[in-house]
Parts: sequence; C-alpha cells; structure tokens
Amino acid sequence: MNTQHLEPQHLKTPAPGTTATVRVPGTSANLGPGFDSLGLAVSLYDTLSVTVLPAPGLEFELSGEGVAELPRDASHLVVKTMDTAWARLGYSRGGLRITASNVLPHGRGLGSSASAIVAAIMAANALVAPADSQDKTWVLQLASELEGHPDNVAPAIFGAVAVSWREDAGLVGDGWASAKVTPSSLVVPVVAIPDIELKTEQARGMLPATVPHADAAANAGRAALLMHALTADPALLLAGTRDYLHQDYRAGAMPASAALVAQLRAGGHAAFISGAGPTVMVLANGGAEADAVVGHITNMGSNSQDQSEHGVSWRVLRLRIDLEGAKVEVHP
Repeated sequence: MNTQHLEPQHLKTPAPGTTATVRVPGTSANLGPGFDSLGLAVSLYDTLSVTVLPAPGLEFELSGEGVAELPRDASHLVVKTMDTAWARLGYSRGGLRITASNVLPHGRGLGSSASAIVAAIMAANALVAPADSQDKTWVLQLASELEGHPDNVAPAIFGAVAVSWREDAGLVGDGWASAKVTPSSLVVPVVAIPDIELKTEQARGMLPATVPHADAAANAGRAALLMHALTADPALLLAGTRDYLHQDYRAGAMPASAALVAQLRAGGHAAFISGAGPTVMVLANGGAEADAVVGHITNMGSNSQDQSEHGVSWRVLRLRIDLEGAKVEVHP
C-alpha cells in the first residue's frame, strides 16, 4: 500500500457509488497499571457509514451520543481523519454522505475519540482500496500517530486485550506495535459511567514529570501480574490491577470515581479508572461477581446520602470483552 505524501494536483478522488460501513468497539485503556500500554475492547459499538457521492459536498447525519455538541461539517474528527488518511493514500475527498451512530459516551474514558479515528481510517482505506480494507497494521500506525498513543486504538482495531508499544527509532520495525492477548472467558467487565465528563488533556495535566523508582518497579510487577490474571488466573485480578503511576495523581479531578474505586477494591473487586476517567471499570472473576458489582453500585446510587456526597449518578453496564475488533464492509 502506498502511503507517501503526494502533491495536491496528483491526488485522485474516491470512485462514487460505494459505501463503507465500519463498526468499532469501545475501549478501556490502562487497566490499572498498564499506563499508555494496555487496553481492552468492550461490547459497546459506534457505527460509521460513508458513501461516496458523484458531486462535491458533505452530508452528515449524526445520532446518539454527542448529537447536541458535535459538528456536522469538515471540522468533525471523522472528516479530518479521513482527509488525512486519503492524503497518505494519494487521494482527496470528493462528495460524501456520512452517517454516524454513536453509542460511546464522550469524555468518559471509553475510547470515543479512538473509535472515531479508527472508523474513519478504515472507511477511507476501504473506499479506495477494498482489497486492503482489512490492513489493520497500517491502520494502527496512522491511528496511533493521530491519537498520540496506541492504548485505545489498538484494542479498537484488533479486539480482546492489546499490549502496545513503540519500537525505538532506527531499529528494524520502527513504529507502533501491538500484541493481541485473548483473556480468560471468566473475565467480565462492568462499567459505572458517571453523568459528568473529564477531558483527557485535563487528566494528563495532573501527572508528575517523574515518579519514584520504587513506584515504577512496583507498577511493572503489577502489570506483569495482570497479564497472568487476565489469561490464566482471574482470582489475581484485584492484585493485578493495583496502579502506582497515574490514578492517585488524578483522583482530585474525579473524587466520586476515586471514592467508588476505593470502595469496590476494599470489597475485593478489581476496580480501576477506565482510561483517563471518570468511568470506573471492574474486571469481575465470573458472572456471579459481575452481578454482585452491578447490584452494589446500583444500590449505592439509590442511596440519597451517597448521591449528595458527590453529586454524581451512575449508569452501570455489565459488558463482555469484544474479541474481534473493528469490522468494515464495502458495498455498492
């Protein structure tokens, strides 16, 4: 696949009359100690459908999450990402009809921006190179570049649990890389989504420039333990999700989420902040624990004292880990 930059006068436009539809799962990054390197795909899905029109112009239909706030023009993240992807492939945008159905809540730590970026790149690629529409390696490179790190885009692309890293410059394979890990079928994700947002930039701004060596060493051990817990021994999920690098530093920006994590962990549940927050995720060891977690948070939310303390209400969902990642279909 040619991904070189071309001069504008040499760019082609996608052939009209073709539609690409992409379904992308939501994601939870970090998973406690896996800061900027671990993520998993969950069974919440955004769907993007893009049709190439014969005449220039942009038609944009948007439904679901963000319908009142998001633009419906070329400033939308999907359009900007498609323009970037097409430029890398030697194309420019012609006429488009875009239909976006958003399920992932925005600003909650469930990968909404990563989903939009992945969907846009896969749609753009499929509309000009159907034979390469499943070239997910190239999608990972561009999506990680645009997102800034791969921990959300990798599980959105490949599904399951993704361990991601960047190879050192100058070495063979320089660039973003990711390994897909299939977790135990016993692992059940439960999310508690608060009715407040937190911008990723705000959360990142609270992190220190350096951390103690002892904390880094402890975090490395917990991340390694988490991979064992996810794949072989879910009874160790509580210990494996202990974090030393980011959650405590960010707690002041999301006191209700931090309090819920502490309460759940005190009860023996593997709770942590999903992504940059403020959603709380629990990795339950089996369906019985998942049901218990759902019941606990739901009952807590109905308690007037709990609500008045932080002023936050929760939407609680028992999900499953998506094992396949983003899917694209091309049809006339």
